[in-house]
Amino acid sequence: MRHRLAELRGPDVPAKALDARALAALAANPGCRRRAILDGAGVDKAALAGALGAPSDYGQSQFALIRGNTFEARVKADGGAELLRLTRTLLDPAAEPPAGAAVPDLSAPGPEGRTARTALALREAVAAGGWTLLDHPMLALDVAGSPAFLEPDAVVVHPDGGWTVVEIKSFPMLDGSADPAKVGAAARQAAVYVLALEAVAARLTPPPAVRHEVLLVCPKDFSNLPTARAVDVRAQRAVTARQLDRLTRVETIAEELPEGTCFDPERPAGELTAAVDAVPAAYAPECLSSCELAFHCRERSRAADAVTRLGRPLRAELGGLGTVHEVLSAARGESGDPDDPVVAALRRAAALRAEALAAAADREAVPCP
Repeated sequence: MRHRLAELRGPDVPAKALDARALAALAANPGCRRRAILDGAGVDKAALAGALGAPSDYGQSQFALIRGNTFEARVKADGGAELLRLTRTLLDPAAEPPAGAAVPDLSAPGPEGRTARTALALREAVAAGGWTLLDHPMLALDVAGSPAFLEPDAVVVHPDGGWTVVEIKSFPMLDGSADPAKVGAAARQAAVYVLALEAVAARLTPPPAVRHEVLLVCPKDFSNLPTARAVDVRAQRAVTARQLDRLTRVETIAEELPEGTCFDPERPAGELTAAVDAVPAAYAPECLSSCELAFHCRERSRAADAVTRLGRPLRAELGGLGTVHEVLSAARGESGDPDDPVVAALRRAAALRAEALAAAADREAVPCP
């Protein structure tokens, strides 16, 4: 199977690793077979979008990356003393102070080696007791039959053996609160790490507790000083697990593709377009903020007259009417079953609109006194 995935991205093209942000976006749109196969094969979707003539500005700016790395280094300075203090204060105030916490070396060759080294370090930390900080551990999660290697900012092992995911973000907490949309995105990303940690814990006897409250660390107000809050990700974890389970397995999608399909951005534009269009997509406006191929898929969705480009909630309301033409035709009474509640609602809405327009026209026709 790995050989087949290598053929799909191009034999000389290195695989692009899936991260938690991409997994969270994939889980939010489990019906998109196009994203599932591209992510599963390790295709660089940003390069692919550029080759298709529809580049996307999705992703962090270079400035944001530098600012985030600088803040993270400050949070983890002195062996993560401030990070561990925040963890104890917010999540485990009854535990002993984290002085002299262990910070194991997690270096190893390749993602598989780092994953094994992380699992060993977690097992040793539980056996030793006390506080342990794992800086950028490597975790593995099975996604649609393909392994994804994930790298959280940090994982803290508590003296009681429990594990906590730490998310470090560069957006500020003003007066103790942060942008809800950004906190929600961070929670969905952390939920992916929780799922991956649970897979590691399940292999230990007895399995340690993976805490569902993660530590979100951000700059305080307009300073570069760290502050934190506990974020309960149980809801996000449950949704993400359910959506990932719904994903069609990558090998199933690959078997349905025409022979010779390849997503190498160096291929001719016509071949590349045909390869991408061979895999069904499930475009929605939400993709613009979460997928590099969103502009290409939006163009295709518009060309197909699909109602999904207007949003998933509206698509759900329209039942079996899949195109804008079908919706307008049903509203005008040209097609559709009048006993269908969706068709009846559309015709009622069209009648009300016609009445409103007629009333407005009558008011405009009345001369001013």
